Amino acid sequence: MSILSISARVMLAGAVAASSVAAHAETWPAKPITMVVPFPAGGGTDLVVRTIQPLLQRELGQPVVIDNRSGAGGTIGSGFVARAAADGYTAGVVTTSTHAVSVALYPKLTYNPAKDFAYAGFIGTSPYVLAVNNALQVPDAKALVAKLKADKSQHSFASVGVGTVSHLMGEQFQKLVNVPMTHVPYRGAAPAYTDLIGGQVQIMFDNPVGLAPYIKAHKISAIAVTAATPLLPGVPTFTSQGVPGFDQQLWYGIAFPKGTPTAIVDRFNAALNKVLADKAVADDLASKGVTARPGTPASLQTTVQSDIPYWGKIAKSVGATGE
Repeated sequence: MSILSISARVMLAGAVAASSVAAHAETWPAKPITMVVPFPAGGGTDLVVRTIQPLLQRELGQPVVIDNRSGAGGTIGSGFVARAAADGYTAGVVTTSTHAVSVALYPKLTYNPAKDFAYAGFIGTSPYVLAVNNALQVPDAKALVAKLKADKSQHSFASVGVGTVSHLMGEQFQKLVNVPMTHVPYRGAAPAYTDLIGGQVQIMFDNPVGLAPYIKAHKISAIAVTAATPLLPGVPTFTSQGVPGFDQQLWYGIAFPKGTPTAIVDRFNAALNKVLADKAVADDLASKGVTARPGTPASLQTTVQSDIPYWGKIAKSVGATGE
């Protein structure tokens, strides 16, 4: 066989493959799409996704099936998405915890957030809330710092999982007050809230999506937020209380496995942005403390790449580890 004929065969095979991908993208979606949420049902991330799910299904013309795969700070579900077929039928919710903080805390992470995903766009952003058990009886963050420094008895802080922003901010706070506290990680938000209310743990950082109902019911107290939120209008920011270094916000986004056709990612991004522009959806997200953030796939990719070293520096400064 001549070199020319081999070259022609390679070119033909490439053309056929490209044609097949293009045809697949044109008919996508032709069946339900699985949306992997790497945290348990009932937590903040899950509630955010379920807010957009109905309209996203309408825009795509196919069911969006939520698959909660929790564990290891969201890295189990994220790893599952990274290894899934790049055919547009498996997507995953990505967050600051799973795709930025995780790199610093898990040296044996089974995926590379900067390389293993085709990012489809943001969902929104949310501040963090410092919530405490009511028995502490502190009105604000400065009073909590003073109480912890004066009371040397053992205290603990909860997180929604090892390697999450919730965990890392708790470590930051422990370093700030210079009082040893026990980190108690949970497999998601719901069991952590139960123990915070019951007093098994005293302190917790989390976004307001899941915490707000318990705060409004006076089952726990919110004493500071990293950014003002209409959901908790009476809670002051850390900055306004003179407590530095706590102005971070959590972002939520969606990504497909690396190699998913660009046409599919762009189609999904257009549907997602249309959903986020819907006033009812934006208002519903706002009621959960989340600001809708329509945007491009590239903007999420850029944020992931810039946040990895940012959170890595914080993790190193507090000696945090996920293993």
